[in-house]
Amino acid sequence: MTLRIRKYGDPVLETNCTPVAQFGTDELKQLVEDMFETMYAHKGVGLAAPQVGLSQRLTVIDTSAGEDPAARLVLINPEILEKQGKQVGEEGCLSIPGFREDVARAMQVRVRAQDVNGEFFEADGEELLARAIQHELDHLNGILFLSHLSPLKRDLIRRKIRKLQKAGEWE
Repeated sequence: MTLRIRKYGDPVLETNCTPVAQFGTDELKQLVEDMFETMYAHKGVGLAAPQVGLSQRLTVIDTSAGEDPAARLVLINPEILEKQGKQVGEEGCLSIPGFREDVARAMQVRVRAQDVNGEFFEADGEELLARAIQHELDHLNGILFLSHLSPLKRDLIRRKIRKLQKAGEWE
């Protein structure tokens, strides 16, 4: 089932999420599948639970856009253990549609998380995957990619969004 993506301005997007405590449930497994379906439907490579209105430390990522089932990554209660290098590249966000800007991120990351059954694992990401992991973990901490922009660019985007809201074009 495709879920409704919350847009910039919804308070859930700027809330620090609580850890997931119940693992292996049918509800959690269905939520993960619904999040993947929603992400693919909106042509994203990552989706965090707050983006669908849930303040939980859960994110799904697939940098293959559904082409490679092995690329599907579910991170529950994740934490970044290590960052290396630097990359600057364009980022967008399903919760801030229509806006893309260059953001500096680490080139490589190592993350520790739990799977849907609560088992701990570690995963490494480079380039786009590293960027996606960092972007989605920011969501779990109530941080939007706008926070990584200069105050001038951030203010410009916020003003454009306010105009869209006034025109009824931003839900």
